[in-house]
Amino acid sequence: MAESVCRSLRDGALEGELAPTLTIKDSLASPFGFNVFSHILVQLSSQIVAGKSQSQGMVIVALSRSPSSYIDLLKMNGVDVESSKKWIHILDCYTDPLGWKDKTRKSGDITDPSNQILSSYKTVKDVNRLFSVICDLGRGLVGGSKSRFCVAIDSLSELLRHSSVQSVASLLSNLRSHEQISCIFGLLHSDLHEERAVAAVEYTSSMVASVDPFHHSVDGQGSNLGNSSRQNLTKGKFNVRSKRRNGRVRVTCEEFRVEPSGISFAPVSSVDGAAVAVAGLIPKVQFNLQLSEKERVDRSRVVLPFEHQGTGKPIQIYDGRRSLEDSNNEATPISGGKKEDSGRGEIIYYRDSDDEMPDSDEDPDDDLDI
Repeated sequence: MAESVCRSLRDGALEGELAPTLTIKDSLASPFGFNVFSHILVQLSSQIVAGKSQSQGMVIVALSRSPSSYIDLLKMNGVDVESSKKWIHILDCYTDPLGWKDKTRKSGDITDPSNQILSSYKTVKDVNRLFSVICDLGRGLVGGSKSRFCVAIDSLSELLRHSSVQSVASLLSNLRSHEQISCIFGLLHSDLHEERAVAAVEYTSSMVASVDPFHHSVDGQGSNLGNSSRQNLTKGKFNVRSKRRNGRVRVTCEEFRVEPSGISFAPVSSVDGAAVAVAGLIPKVQFNLQLSEKERVDRSRVVLPFEHQGTGKPIQIYDGRRSLEDSNNEATPISGGKKEDSGRGEIIYYRDSDDEMPDSDEDPDDDLDI
């Protein structure tokens, strides 16, 4: 759930453990990943300003939007931006990510003295240096003590576009293991990359939130297709897969709705929730594990090899004991020339051969010299 994700990022990392990392995935079918990113950014910023978060500062790596848009976003949601220079710093990788607009300057990253919350970074391809710059900016906010800061990356896809998968995965891993970083969250457009790239980013994340299109539990009627398409423009499913410290994986699902005032989350409706639960329990196999009505009827007509067919007579199931009728019809064995009473039970033993010795209490190994 969205609130539990925000709470995990707010609580941060325990001593000696990796920082919690959230990867938000979206696609063209449901392009609302930035709405979720903005919601978490505002929530975490409010907690930092109120002093309720483990993080005492935030470094925003702006790759897909201008730094001014984040300042406007915080102002619009009532976050105190006037004191932002004390707890936030925006690393501008959006204006000139490769340094093409300013070839005359030797430095790849320039800080405007008049704006203490903004720095420019123009060598996005150098991921190792990017890690050092992020750490330096964070230490500048919280100091060199045990105080922690969080890192927000608005587009992991832009990093993957300019750098290799190994470099980006190494950056996330180094950020997670840094002793002063409390949490990391970023946005990934999963349909722009190969599966191995998406899998590498997910592997380095403790939480993966997928923004999926909303689908009603359809009954096969074509009339629902148009309605479902309209709903995909404003709402969808928010699926979160989180790895717990004990190694278990927890999967949760919520509905979200995009409104002019922002994004809102709500529990999944009962009908769709049951469909999601059933879909989650059924494994992804190439055959159907459920039987149709025709298959049930056909299965009931199958004749088993040893099943009693009756042949016009009452079916009698043998229970392991001889019935009285069978005892009367069966010929009584002759023993000593006397006919025994059929109502009395007896045990008749036939020796296999004359060489067989009778049972005794003697030790069979008595003749051995042990």
